[in-house]
Amino acid sequence: MNESSQSLHEKSKQIIVQYAIFRWENALILAGTIILTAFYAKPFPWWPWWGWLAIGLAGMALIFYSSLKNAETNAQLLLQSFQESFDLRKIRLPELRNDVQTALEYQRRIDAYIFEQGDSVLWDRAQDTANQIRTWIRNVYQLAKQIDTYKRDDLLHQELVDLPKEIHTLEQQQKKGIDSKVIDDFNQLLDSKRKHLETLSTLDSKMKQAEFQLDHSLSALATVDSQIRLIAAQDLDNKKSENLRADIQEQVNRLNDLIASIEDVYAV
Repeated sequence: MNESSQSLHEKSKQIIVQYAIFRWENALILAGTIILTAFYAKPFPWWPWWGWLAIGLAGMALIFYSSLKNAETNAQLLLQSFQESFDLRKIRLPELRNDVQTALEYQRRIDAYIFEQGDSVLWDRAQDTANQIRTWIRNVYQLAKQIDTYKRDDLLHQELVDLPKEIHTLEQQQKKGIDSKVIDDFNQLLDSKRKHLETLSTLDSKMKQAEFQLDHSLSALATVDSQIRLIAAQDLDNKKSENLRADIQEQVNRLNDLIASIEDVYAV
């Protein structure tokens, strides 16, 4: 398990354990135990002083254990934690915000199913698979934010229209001849505009690729959702689940590389 996956794994366990401890039922049992111990310590002559404490602790332990084993509730908790870590308000375009919400729904379905299966021969690395999916969803969110920011940047889009015209005008002036006193400044200006256009064109190309990749990721998530159920339902060998994890990791790596390349262009 790599460092990122281990961090997600630890955070998931922490969320589930905290919920199991701080459930309102436990608070109610604790309050009842304290009241009964304080005001009704011996309901029977043979009742030990620690009787209510023992019953209270047993009840809290039962609720704690049942909480840890509740796959559907745990999946909902992790989904809620995921949604809280994503500020969907930062994605203003409705279609992109819907894409992220769709990805989150696939993550919820896949996560719930993995929790239901637990660690078995098929899912001997169930938590690794769940962590891979979460990393994938985080990348989908980052990609959607980048696309959203780019699409709403009117200045960049206007420059893509204006710069070729400006460069063409400067090139025509260059052919007619430039005063030797300003030729260095002129050439620097022309070179600067060419480089700027090249950067914008590269960014535009990356963003078109990002839009395609975002659509592809949603389709791939739907495929993974169905494949996980198919593998388990048909009790296929462990090699199938390994191949599926490899496919998921490939998707994660592909988005990682694309996000990094877009950030590199912005950094120029």
